[in-house]
Amino acid sequence: MALLRKINQVLLFLLILTLCVILYKKVHKGTALKNETDDDSETPEEVEEEIPVVICAAAGRMGAAMAAINSIYSNTDANILFYVVGLRNTLSRIRKWIEHSKLREINFKIVEFNPVVLKGKIRPDSSRPELLQPLNFVRFYLPLLIHQHEKVIYVDDDVIVQGDIQELYDTTLALGHAAAFSDDCDLPTTQDITGLVGLQNTYMGYLDYRKKTIKDLGISPSTCSFNPGVIVANMTEWKHQRITKQLEKWMQKNVEENLYSSSLGGGVATSPMLIVFHGKYSAINPLWHIRHLGWNPDARYSEHFLQEAKLLHWNGRHKPWDFPSVHNDLWESWFVPDPAGIFKLHHHDS
Repeated sequence: MALLRKINQVLLFLLILTLCVILYKKVHKGTALKNETDDDSETPEEVEEEIPVVICAAAGRMGAAMAAINSIYSNTDANILFYVVGLRNTLSRIRKWIEHSKLREINFKIVEFNPVVLKGKIRPDSSRPELLQPLNFVRFYLPLLIHQHEKVIYVDDDVIVQGDIQELYDTTLALGHAAAFSDDCDLPTTQDITGLVGLQNTYMGYLDYRKKTIKDLGISPSTCSFNPGVIVANMTEWKHQRITKQLEKWMQKNVEENLYSSSLGGGVATSPMLIVFHGKYSAINPLWHIRHLGWNPDARYSEHFLQEAKLLHWNGRHKPWDFPSVHNDLWESWFVPDPAGIFKLHHHDS
């Protein structure tokens, strides 16, 4: 009996000892993990912020996107991540152009845009059919293409950046604003530019005020328009306000009622944005969107003004890689030759 009691005591002691060992290991492991976590949090003082820049690379004008990318990358020390958007049949060519040229050092992702999302949302008639190209509507779908970023820059492909893109990224968006644009009323004075005749800078140039649906918006036709060729967007607000759904609604309405003015022939993508963002957008510094360089081949900015400009935009018919065009020397300085030899500059031989 005494022997049995002694065996029980030994077993009890071993059980208690085993429990103590297990408990000690758990506590020690937890402390070690905590220390590792603390150590990690103390490593680099601050991870460099990544600036996402979205740009489209269309088949017939891919050289434009490459020149824009080159100008952005060359004028900043910031950590840029380029999202280069294209249609499926152009993706391999985009990659080849980047990886077999001076752009091979950039940080980039190639994103496919599926035009099926536009089915039934675009009217087939336009005085400028190039504006009906699917990639012209990529800006409507930013949150579907870019997922892990709070703030995003979108630029058209026919731009050149002369300033540090960090400045544009630092644009302040007011509380509740999903985007920032440059007002069309912030155009340069006549001493800075000559030859810009017939420019529209109000909603009247984009919306057909003869239509009841437009009148019922209650927006004055003399309201200043804005240009969505350069956008600084807040993705959280964009999704919260369901901006994409709102834009699609106004695309659909245009298909049904033909609501947008044809006076500019460029209201296809701009007009829905003017409606959706009316009174609800922040301002971009005007020097970060000097535009209309493609409006008239006889129009010219002063050289001093061009040097001050942070971003130049050849919106309009006259692109700097074609003839006729103006200030194309500024654009050509950033041109990256096509490794495949497909994209060529078309300039008049004088």
